[in-house]
Amino acid sequence: MSTQQESPTKDLPLTRLLPNTLTLCALCSGLTGIRYALLERWEYAVLAILVAAIFDVLDGRVARMLSIASKFGAELDSLSDAIAFGVAPGFIMYLWILKDAGGIGWIAVLVFAACCALRLARFNTMLEDHNVPAWAKRFFTGVPAPAGACLGLLPLAFFLEFGESAKLFPQIYALWMLLVGSLMVSRLPTFALKGWRIERIWVAPLFAFVVALVAGLITNTWLTYSGAGLLYVILLPVSWYNHRKRLAMDAAQ
Repeated sequence: MSTQQESPTKDLPLTRLLPNTLTLCALCSGLTGIRYALLERWEYAVLAILVAAIFDVLDGRVARMLSIASKFGAELDSLSDAIAFGVAPGFIMYLWILKDAGGIGWIAVLVFAACCALRLARFNTMLEDHNVPAWAKRFFTGVPAPAGACLGLLPLAFFLEFGESAKLFPQIYALWMLLVGSLMVSRLPTFALKGWRIERIWVAPLFAFVVALVAGLITNTWLTYSGAGLLYVILLPVSWYNHRKRLAMDAAQ
């Protein structure tokens, strides 16, 4: 009787598992935010989403740096982002105040999560388009999912900093969630860190700004969070104008 020789198993280096591990950490952090919201520990709920956003930034950077990006990793990243930045922030806001807005509060949660999923699906399909100019890599189409999650939680950050005096009608927060969700699925060009180059003269000021931002998040977390969120909102029309200017330059050439 003939025997068939088994092929030796191929061992994977641990470095190939690092990006997917970071992605799973982002997923777990987002779900942990829901747990803290159920316990009404709002500061930890928001911090969990911030940690998930940090993990989400790191997983892609690590995969590109090690040249081990894969289809599996991209799909896992999208599923993780949909939960951590679509479902989790919506539930946190619902448990905090949207439950008091009646039906529109729950509708806002559903729309926010759906917009996040649609934004991620569109992002994956756009990755297959290789006919875009090189400068287009400096922009996202719509607000990215981690930024959308942080913007969605911005009213809660105001509450954590200023207390009950910062609370508004629950329906207003429902409209805010609907607005942020629409920004995620919009065609609005927003700045992306990748693709940008910086002159040497601005390197030191940039490092100083990053250090000041980190120090602010450590010493005065919610005021810094609120300021950074407002700054991002202010930069949205700036990114639109910059993108429009580049399109006009291409048309002129």
